[in-house]
Amino acid sequence: MKLVLADEYLEDEDLLEMMNANLIPMIIIDSHKGEFWQQIFTDITLHPDIKVREGGQIAWAVRKNSPKLKEVINGFMRKHKRGSLMGNILFKRYLKSTKWVRNSSSEEEMKRFKAAVQLFKKYAGMYDFDWLAVAALAYQESRIDQRKRSQAGAIGVMQLLPSTAADPNVGIQDIEAIENNIHAGVKYLRFIKDRYYAKEPMDRLNKDLFTFASYNAGPAKVTKLRQEAREMGLDPNVWFRNVEIVAAKRIGRETFQYVSNIFKYYIAYRILVDKRKLKEEAKRAHIK
Repeated sequence: MKLVLADEYLEDEDLLEMMNANLIPMIIIDSHKGEFWQQIFTDITLHPDIKVREGGQIAWAVRKNSPKLKEVINGFMRKHKRGSLMGNILFKRYLKSTKWVRNSSSEEEMKRFKAAVQLFKKYAGMYDFDWLAVAALAYQESRIDQRKRSQAGAIGVMQLLPSTAADPNVGIQDIEAIENNIHAGVKYLRFIKDRYYAKEPMDRLNKDLFTFASYNAGPAKVTKLRQEAREMGLDPNVWFRNVEIVAAKRIGRETFQYVSNIFKYYIAYRILVDKRKLKEEAKRAHIK
């Protein structure tokens, strides 16, 4: 068995979610986590007979000599645990109703992906984006389906409004055509990145993540989220585990889940592309 280290930004539940959608084949996880998340991700199968460690323990960790804090925690757990009225409400609200990722690597989905690959490569290259990240955003927006229309009038693969495409900062006509649609979407991403994040002290990954968040929620709203993150002592230049916390608090799970899903689709596409590359290299080596 070949073990591959997961990306540091993916939590155990993220990996379980990806496995539930058949984006990855198997993961190693603590048994109590697997037993809990199997209630939500009903397409995963646990294999308790396969063990890499036994005898581990898990518990709350609190400061020493903190009886009042311990008392509050114990009281909360008694009143809010699964099975209690509040526990069941929280479970259904924040877990059962969440829009999880789809299987972007299924046969049907991959047909649309492959059909648009050259367009993603062309315009991502033109505007200096990772084409797999652009493809991941497109899948999150429309499942790479040019036929899709939103209630607000957004069109196709990149789910752009005609008014956005016609704006002087984009200026791409006829986004009913898939190539123009992808061109307009990536050009708009470039505009957002240049206008709001080019000079910010962020690494490339976070500039892209904030650009994607702004594509979904709007740059002005994301600017406010960053400001609040700074006031809370979080890093306003890092999305995961920092500004995303404020996003979930202020505007709900939509943008939080939006960026998270794009990152997962990106990882899934990266795995597929790397695997195909290894196969091609193996074939060439065999021919030689």
